Amino acid sequence: MSPNSATALRVEPEQPPLAEAPSARPAAEPAYQVIRRNGAVTPFDPSKITVALTKAFLAVEGTNAAASRRVHDIVEGLSEQIVAGLTRRADSGRTFHVEDVQDQVELALMRGEHHKVARAYVLYREDRARERAAKNAGKKSGKAKAAKAPSLHMKTADGAMVPLDADRLRAVVEEACSGLEGVSAEPILAETTRNLYDGISQDELALAPILASRTLIETEPGYAKVSARLLLDKLRSEALTFVKGSAQQATQAEMAALYADYFRAYLKAGIEAELIDPELGRFDIERIVAALMPERDLQFDYLGLQTLYDRYFLHRHNVRFELPQAFFMRVAMGLAIREIDREGRAIEFYRLLSSFDFMTSTPTLFNSGTLRPQLSSCFLTTVSDDLDGIFKAVKDNALLAKYSGGLGNDWSRVRGLGAHIKGTNGQSQGVVPFLKVANDTAIAVNQGGKRKGAVCAYLETWHIDIEEFLDLRKNTGDDRRRTHDMNTANWVPDLFMERVEADGTWTLFSPDEAPDLHDLYGIPFREAYEAYEAKAERGEMKVYKQLRAVDLWRRMLTMLFETGHPWITFKDPCNIRSPQGHVGVVHSSNLCTEITLNTSADEVAVCNLGSVNLAAHVSADGLDHERLARTVKTAMRMLDNVVDINFYTIPEARRSNLRHRPVGLGLMGFQDALQTRRIPYASQEAVAFADESMEALSYHAISASVELAAERGRYQTFEGSLWSQGVLPVDSIARLSEARPSVTMDNAETLDWESLRERVRSTGMRNSNCMAIAPTATISNICGVSQSIEPSYQNLFVKSNMSGDFTVVNAALVRDLKARGLWDEVMVADLKYYDGSVGQIDRIPDDLKALYATAFEIEPIWLIEAASRRQKWIDQAQSLNLYVSNPSGRKLDETYRLAWKFGLKTTYYLRSRSATHVEKSTLKGVDGKLNAVSASSVAVPVSAPASEGWGKACAIDDPDCEACQ
Repeated sequence: MSPNSATALRVEPEQPPLAEAPSARPAAEPAYQVIRRNGAVTPFDPSKITVALTKAFLAVEGTNAAASRRVHDIVEGLSEQIVAGLTRRADSGRTFHVEDVQDQVELALMRGEHHKVARAYVLYREDRARERAAKNAGKKSGKAKAAKAPSLHMKTADGAMVPLDADRLRAVVEEACSGLEGVSAEPILAETTRNLYDGISQDELALAPILASRTLIETEPGYAKVSARLLLDKLRSEALTFVKGSAQQATQAEMAALYADYFRAYLKAGIEAELIDPELGRFDIERIVAALMPERDLQFDYLGLQTLYDRYFLHRHNVRFELPQAFFMRVAMGLAIREIDREGRAIEFYRLLSSFDFMTSTPTLFNSGTLRPQLSSCFLTTVSDDLDGIFKAVKDNALLAKYSGGLGNDWSRVRGLGAHIKGTNGQSQGVVPFLKVANDTAIAVNQGGKRKGAVCAYLETWHIDIEEFLDLRKNTGDDRRRTHDMNTANWVPDLFMERVEADGTWTLFSPDEAPDLHDLYGIPFREAYEAYEAKAERGEMKVYKQLRAVDLWRRMLTMLFETGHPWITFKDPCNIRSPQGHVGVVHSSNLCTEITLNTSADEVAVCNLGSVNLAAHVSADGLDHERLARTVKTAMRMLDNVVDINFYTIPEARRSNLRHRPVGLGLMGFQDALQTRRIPYASQEAVAFADESMEALSYHAISASVELAAERGRYQTFEGSLWSQGVLPVDSIARLSEARPSVTMDNAETLDWESLRERVRSTGMRNSNCMAIAPTATISNICGVSQSIEPSYQNLFVKSNMSGDFTVVNAALVRDLKARGLWDEVMVADLKYYDGSVGQIDRIPDDLKALYATAFEIEPIWLIEAASRRQKWIDQAQSLNLYVSNPSGRKLDETYRLAWKFGLKTTYYLRSRSATHVEKSTLKGVDGKLNAVSASSVAVPVSAPASEGWGKACAIDDPDCEACQ
């Protein structure tokens, strides 16, 4: 490459760009600025990047017409990536350093695999850095005194210029590093200082050390906590200023004395702003503030606190005024509002939440203690076969989603395409047009911008529209018959799976001609279905279709493979093992496939979720049963309180919840617990631990519900339930075996279940259902543990969610590598190169490779076996993602048949992947091969045509994915 082409890659602005014409940039567009190396600040001009890249590419590619056209297309795309990367990382500030610009240029070149241009650029940057270093060294030689650093000023919120308080900046950074191993204030201060300029705004100054600390996380996980503490300083300034009415700042040490006064002012401000229920102001506030623990503000990782900051903390005009302990206390007080000793219970709930031993679900965290306490997570509805019912269901979806509810709709009653409509003497257009309406409603009602409205449509496998249903998420075909935003799931009867096993035929019907199939399962379903098949053979059915069961099964798996939908869920085990079969039928699961509750025309099922942090209840010696029992007892009381406190947007939901009082206690941090126990996920020991831990959780949850029944009374429909017969979840396996002899489920038990069965029979249960394992995507981030029952996705990766991009490093792996003298820059580079996997890094010992194997290195049979062991103890289901590294038709067929044979009630996402790489926070000092990265690590099917690129099946940590949020 010629010197001229190297110079063309220089994107540092040498002089302020000419003013742009008004038409080139709208007045409302925010102005970004670039800090030059000498500290001067100039407006950011994206066109300079485009011009520099174009010149550089033409120097390599040539200047003929064909090359010019190609370069134009490449540069246009790269420029967009670079500007998007810069502005995204600028967060709420509008300034970035020239080195940040150049980092993004280098990243984009490497990501696009333009290695010749990129290598020249890397070399050019290194040469320029040496020149500057030599020049500076020359200036400092001799006896000349070093010039005094120019004094900097900060622009306050009211526009005043005040001297920048460098001493406070240092004190805050040093305090953030205090007590943490492996971290230092100096690199943070150095990078922060590099990005300061005269006239920097107050918000930018608060962000600068946070952004500086974030860049260090990939080499030392301890900086995740440092970054959180620096964010906490920004939050304290916002919150104190809001509630006090004038500019306030405080260090963490100073907050120990200020927290009580702050909380009183916070509560008053929240009530006046109509964001907090005035009833909270009538608590004994002195007793409440005495229980606050300011030191627990320090336990967050950056991802957790940033998520709370962006999406959970109360705010007014985008100013957060809720500190973490105020947040947890507000939630706790809201859940205790109807208790007799409500202060005592609020303190009990607060201590549990703020310890991270247990966390309630997102809707509870959003809305507890507010004027609209919609605290429930999941709603399940059945859609009736008439226009009034269909559009009532759509309206109900909107009302339920408005306050953060996730929805599962059963559409199997709606007649299929071609069925007769008596009222108009016409033919039905089937389910699909109405699903399109439901899809668009979910997008329109986006929960106040906190997260997208989310709904999953379920359809039974015998429905005549099932083939069109499978195509709903395709990107081809008539867009009026596509639902690109709605989740979908197959509701699969055992008889269909048996026909697949036997390579038999399968018949599709319209529900208006086979109405009872919707409510039948097990042997009665088989008998009715075969009778309808006989009627069809005799020509007595108007709308039906016969096909090979295996062909439909393959198409189901193909669509799951290509679009990520519909998920595979199993109707019969959900019903046969349901404790509530005496009062209804489970017609679908929910948005995340862990809820299995009855629905009907006059009952919308509701579930109230929370998750135990299993990692906090495990040591190297094993499970802490005593601590787990305490946690579960308090957690079950909190979840039961939700039923009575909840703000119900439709009467059918209130009626159902008060009659049956179901809750869903789940878990998170399973992978962390395994690593604490030194147990690889892909092992029989892990399967046994899944069994042991879920048995303990189930035992304590059922016991807690019995205690609540003794105190508060049984749920209304207890009599006639499996509970009333002394049939606990583990006992219901026998019922499934009777209906399906081929089921393979372990039924061993180790705790004193017989005495608990007797307590359940004699005292009763407070809750019709007690357990369900939800995805916990966001609350596990808050607690800083692995998601739900998931294996680790990668040991080093960039996570994307609605709060932005976050470097995630497995701190346990880093500790083990440090202990063996293996953690260094080379190891960081190796982890990036191998997508966060340790399996291919030769110098890592085999025991660590097994312990820290990532999701795509674990055969799905281990996930299914562990899930089967859990399922035997759970009265509902679990959100089980399946990871398949190299998917094929045979592999998926084996995997999902195995899930059915092992007695699972539901499965969730199919995760597959392409050859992707971790995004680096900086690219300095590494070669082009290492830096060949993709924008994100996404899960995709391997069958996509090469000409079309990869078709996304399920994006890991997709900001738009409910499961990932």
